[in-house]
Amino acid sequence: MELPSQYNAKEVEDKIYQLWEKSGFFNPDKLPSRHKKPFTIIMPPPNANGSLHIGHALFVTLEDIMIRYNRMKGMKALWLPGADHAGFETQVVYDKKLEKDGRNRFEIPKEQLYKEILEFTLTNKKVMEHQLKKLGASCDWSREKFTLDENIIKIVYETFEKLKKDNLVYKGKRIVNWCIKHQTSLSDVEIKYEERVDPLYFIKYGPLELATVRLETKFGDTGVAVNPKDKRYQQYIGKEIEVEAINGKTKIKVIGDEAVDMEFGTGVVKVTPAHDLVDFEMWQRHKDEIPGPVQVINKYGKLNELTGTYNGMKVKEAREKIAEELAQKGLLDPAKTQHEYKHNVALCYKCGNVIEPMLLDNQWFIKMTEKPSSGGLSLRDGAVKAVKSKKIVFVPDRMEKVFLHWMTNLRDWNISRQITWGIPIPGDESGQVFDTWFSSGQWPFATLKTTGPDDFKKFYPTNVMETGWDILFFWVARMIMLGTYATGQVPFKYVYLHGLVRDKDKQKMSKSKGNVIDPLGVVETFGADALRMALIVGNTPGSDPVVSEEKIRGYRNFATKIWNASRFVMMNLEGYDSNAKAKLNVKDKKIIKDLQKQVKDISKEMDGFRFYTASEKIYHYFWHTFCDKIIEEQKVRLYGADLKEKQNAQMLLLTMLSELLKLLHPFMPFITEEIYQQLPLRAKKECIMIEDWPS
Repeated sequence: MELPSQYNAKEVEDKIYQLWEKSGFFNPDKLPSRHKKPFTIIMPPPNANGSLHIGHALFVTLEDIMIRYNRMKGMKALWLPGADHAGFETQVVYDKKLEKDGRNRFEIPKEQLYKEILEFTLTNKKVMEHQLKKLGASCDWSREKFTLDENIIKIVYETFEKLKKDNLVYKGKRIVNWCIKHQTSLSDVEIKYEERVDPLYFIKYGPLELATVRLETKFGDTGVAVNPKDKRYQQYIGKEIEVEAINGKTKIKVIGDEAVDMEFGTGVVKVTPAHDLVDFEMWQRHKDEIPGPVQVINKYGKLNELTGTYNGMKVKEAREKIAEELAQKGLLDPAKTQHEYKHNVALCYKCGNVIEPMLLDNQWFIKMTEKPSSGGLSLRDGAVKAVKSKKIVFVPDRMEKVFLHWMTNLRDWNISRQITWGIPIPGDESGQVFDTWFSSGQWPFATLKTTGPDDFKKFYPTNVMETGWDILFFWVARMIMLGTYATGQVPFKYVYLHGLVRDKDKQKMSKSKGNVIDPLGVVETFGADALRMALIVGNTPGSDPVVSEEKIRGYRNFATKIWNASRFVMMNLEGYDSNAKAKLNVKDKKIIKDLQKQVKDISKEMDGFRFYTASEKIYHYFWHTFCDKIIEEQKVRLYGADLKEKQNAQMLLLTMLSELLKLLHPFMPFITEEIYQQLPLRAKKECIMIEDWPS
């Protein structure tokens, strides 16, 4: 059968995907009997709040390569798809939509808002699923899960109850990271730090002088602290000193605490427990000596009624006014102010507003470093043990050090959010919802416990968790901790971390820069196979890949080369007998031996997660060896008068083409399947995706 003169990806891809879906082979239970040993990937559920971006296209390509490769190797391959309600992130997206419509979420009844966001999310979810198919995702849609499925929520609640029984959950009035724009608390991993320049003021506190950036919290000071080892101030520890404040004279106690840095400022700091986590912890250690927290800044980032004439002022404005008033009273020496003081400031990772440490009631926390009352390791130590014992291996391996370093400084995890969209915290009267990372942190076991009666037993632990390095702490660490704790087993054996896609100038892609590549637009123009190859070749794990339209166009040209070479082979099969035994000569045997060596090398790269090398080797071998040399050399035999030599050349080229299409299939599934369907092979299977991987 002759192939058309040109390959039309637009016409072929939808047809081929329908063929795959009809075959049923995305479902591991419907694979042929040789597929016995399970190989599982749980898809990182994309946020169901918008279209897929180029980062999604990268993860889809990488995971699909792993699944198709292992399926061809005879594994019972399950790639379980899903979608994430994405709590806070979706709330932020929907807030922007409301703002465009001239509406405010704080003025919409809670139940109505939830319904609106649910409808918005489910609509986007359908769009997203269609886009995943366009990219060639060979996942088992019969097992698809959503983080708000009732049976998923049930698992989330069961884990929460287990944590409570183990005394690993507590609720109380605690300091949280508060976003004044989004009006919710955020966990430590949801804040980003930025170096900023602010004035460092030196103010008099009776006989002492201290340095601070945050003059506006002065109204909430309940003590003064020095390091007990600091010889300059030992005579003051435990004593009350009289200080002149903006609102008159008062007495305040000096405490000794080793958290005070003797090198910072004068070595004296003010203690403001309601507006600083370090100060809050310091107060907890000295409850018998100094008063408790006094909140002087409200949830909107404005000073409150306890600040007198500053009531209602925003933080920045109040800070400047307080500096002026203190200077007038002789309590602040403007000459000493360091105007170029550099320090790290905590910001909301979504809106970039400065985080306001806030003391809130009814905050739910998980203890990360304490042992469960039922026995065993803490959440942190269980995860660290799994990684150190190599039950979980990172690709690239350098990420192990990064992971272990982060785990050493782990604080208790605030899992309560003051938003509408999410899974309600059971027993919480104030209507808070779980941090989305708490529910998605249970994704590998929650999905497999709810897709079928034996799925958890068959497919857990999973084989690979593939995701971006930027959510190593947001998500991967949470999955390792919660999975190990809830099931007694690691959730996955390998963690493959990809980088963030950048443009040809190595710039991060953003709408404001106008350098964003729309993956579905690219698929429409160049085909999914071209995009997939452009995303993989040269893309080492943990590094940021560079992708440009030129690179994608280059691999569209490669698809054309594959098509033309296949077309040439098939056009020259006249008189070919698939049952005839070919008598390969010495040169033919050398060619086949060389191909077998290539197969061995490529398989080794695939097993080592070096898809960037494997894809490049296949590309070069197909183009420069198979097309440029072997096909050209065989033309003499194909066009000659010796029929036996012609048949031998036909057999050689058809055998090689068949094997090369199999090697290419995980990377370029659409074109390889389309050509495979037309090949006159003797023992052809229903689809190339269940063909045996070459050996």
